[in-house]
Amino acid sequence: MDRVDGVVIGAGVVGLAVARALAAASPFGAREWMVLEAADAIGTGTSSRNSEVIHAGIYYPQGSLKAKLCVQGRQQLYAYLQANGIAHKRCGKLIVATQESQVATLQSIKTKALANGVDDLVFLDAAQAQNFEPALSCVAALHSPSTGIIDSHAYMLSLQGDFENAGGLVAFHANVESAECTPEGIVLQMADGTDLMTQTLVNAAGLTAPWLASKFKGLAKQHVPTAYFAKGNYFTLSGKSPFSRLIYPVPEAAGLGVHLTLDLGGQAKFGPDVQWVDRPDDLVVSMEHEEAFYQEVRKYWPALPDNSLQPGYAGMRPKISAPHEVAADFCIQGPAHHGVKGLVNLFGIESPGLTSSLAIGDEVRKALQV
Repeated sequence: MDRVDGVVIGAGVVGLAVARALAAASPFGAREWMVLEAADAIGTGTSSRNSEVIHAGIYYPQGSLKAKLCVQGRQQLYAYLQANGIAHKRCGKLIVATQESQVATLQSIKTKALANGVDDLVFLDAAQAQNFEPALSCVAALHSPSTGIIDSHAYMLSLQGDFENAGGLVAFHANVESAECTPEGIVLQMADGTDLMTQTLVNAAGLTAPWLASKFKGLAKQHVPTAYFAKGNYFTLSGKSPFSRLIYPVPEAAGLGVHLTLDLGGQAKFGPDVQWVDRPDDLVVSMEHEEAFYQEVRKYWPALPDNSLQPGYAGMRPKISAPHEVAADFCIQGPAHHGVKGLVNLFGIESPGLTSSLAIGDEVRKALQV
């Protein structure tokens, strides 16, 4: 049986950031680290189907891991992108109230953001908001100058490079089917019939992390949450966007509403919405939602032309709370929680996972005392 010091399952943005943090904590060559990825490339799951937004940390409950790691991670991420020459833009966003009844919500968002350490939100009246974005229709807005956009694939490639330069190895077509937690180490059973023993294991399998953890012999079942899946549909704008900032309506249940985001080339897309589904592979854009997109977007951009929305793509949020439950926090579950030496499970790492990725890596390293 082959043996390594540490394994991270999953080469999405979070798995790669965790692997980078763990490998960097040891002198070069002192410990042997591997990332096992079932697909044929990095970042093919949730990481390939997000908004590529760098979040400020505004909405999350005070004291939650989402709030803490988003604010920390955003600061780390901007510094990392700058230092490594990775394409990004601190374009800012406007959170808009389109009805007078929503203005109080904006005020509460500003208060909540301040409690999370986001102290740069600026309240705008309608005229000030439209001075920023003339095509915008709203009664008031919050300006978040710290929100940005990123080339997420370039970022993941850089994380992979850091990990490999520290002596780590990324293996593709490496499908872990189950594991056995023993006193000597954690034995991974691979789909090709081989076994691999490791002293440290991080389950960063994203959408399938709860399912995979349920196959870990020696991990008590009460530590494995039920997986739920919230699909997000995106529609792209055909033609030039009149906006230079991201536009977010006030939040709705389970998500942040149908917002407008931009890529680094200026292309606008709308979404994601929130559609609870039964399967993580339900990734076809739901065309029956198209009319609702027109209605929602026209609340803040009444001039959206007819027939200007095209189906873009769909992403999937790895939820660990049911549709009518309060949204669950990130779950970074280490030995102090479940009692299995050397094991960390990452459950429910949805948005703001990309923004938080470097901070999540640090959190996992602390949990493992590496």
